[in-house]
Amino acid sequence: MPTTPATATHSSSNGTAEAIMLELVDENGTTIGTAEKLAAHQAPGQLHRAFSVFLFDEQGRLLLQRRALGKYHSPGVWSNTCCGHPYPGEAPFAAAARRTHEELGLSPSLLAEAGTVRYNHPDPASGLVEQEFNHLFVGLAQTAPKPDPEEVGETAFVTAAELAERHAKAPFSAWFMTVLDAARPAIRELTGPSAGW
Repeated sequence: MPTTPATATHSSSNGTAEAIMLELVDENGTTIGTAEKLAAHQAPGQLHRAFSVFLFDEQGRLLLQRRALGKYHSPGVWSNTCCGHPYPGEAPFAAAARRTHEELGLSPSLLAEAGTVRYNHPDPASGLVEQEFNHLFVGLAQTAPKPDPEEVGETAFVTAAELAERHAKAPFSAWFMTVLDAARPAIRELTGPSAGW
């Protein structure tokens, strides 16, 4: 498996590698512990904190990303602008902004909280399980993305109608429709009724 910022271990100050840890949470989103990232996703999965970002351009089009083929989880599928996991103790908002910049070279404008959603989505292709308490964020992409090729294979801005067409033909992440549907009220508020979200 290729090493990417999302799968790599971190080097500590003494030069030893540290596994990436995630926050485990209860059904209310209260932190109850930590787990190593891959272990948290192995069946049956452990409920952990995550985030999903939806960025739109000035025409109200959603920025999608196709996950890089080297990703250990859901490689090569389309998904929302950015998703990931805060480090233990890191605020979801800060993690969302950080990872959006790391993956896409974007600093979102007007990034706002859009609620939370809890789900359990097994990924048949990998055998991994997304047991997540997901913090949702919406905002604007006011500059062109500059994707990190180790994280993102491709990007596309799509209207609601174009998304429906693409979703019918191309593979998407198991969690995509769940997080999109949960974020729709905030998306409509951001983009206005004419955007069709």
